[in-house]
Amino acid sequence: MNVLIIKGSPHEKGTTSLLAKKFEEGARAAGHVVQEIDAAHMDIKSCMGCNYCRKNNGICVHNDDMADAYPMLSDADAIVFVTPLYYFGFTSQIKKVIDRFYAMNSELRAEAKMAYLLAAGADREDWAMEGISATFDVMCRYLRWENAGSVLALGCGSREEIKESEYLSQAEVLGRSV
Repeated sequence: MNVLIIKGSPHEKGTTSLLAKKFEEGARAAGHVVQEIDAAHMDIKSCMGCNYCRKNNGICVHNDDMADAYPMLSDADAIVFVTPLYYFGFTSQIKKVIDRFYAMNSELRAEAKMAYLLAAGADREDWAMEGISATFDVMCRYLRWENAGSVLALGCGSREEIKESEYLSQAEVLGRSV
C-alpha cells in the first residue's frame, strides 16, 4: 500500500515531526511504501478559485511544487495529515495543500482512500481538538475517504512533553494498522 504523509508544521523538529516519524515507522514495519510532502517548506501558492484547472484538465494556474505533489496524491492509498493545532485547526501551510486538491477534485473523490489525522497542541482541554476533528471528518465525507483514525496529542506544546506522553506509541500503532 502507498502511504502519503503530508506535514504542515513550520517547525522541522517540532512535536508533529515526532508523530509523523512514529507513524511512518509503523507503516514501514507493516510493509507499506511511505512518501512525504513537507508543505511548510515547499513553494505552494494558495488556491484562488479561478477555475483555470477546471478548464485545463486539472493543470493549475500556479507553476509551483504542487505539480510534484499531485502524482503522489493520486498514487496514495492512504493519506496522513500531520499538523500542529493552530487556532483549533490545520496550519495555513497544510491548508494550502488541501485547498489545492481542487485541481484534481473529481479524481480524488472517485478514489477510495484512507485518511489519518495526527495533530498536536499545547492546549489540555478535551474540546481543543473539536474544530480540527470536525474539519477532518467533513473533508473525509466530502472526498468519500475513510476516516481511518487519528492521534490528537493534547498538552504537547514541546518535544519533551510529547516524548513523555503515550501519543508517540499511539502514532506508531496507528501506522502499523494501515
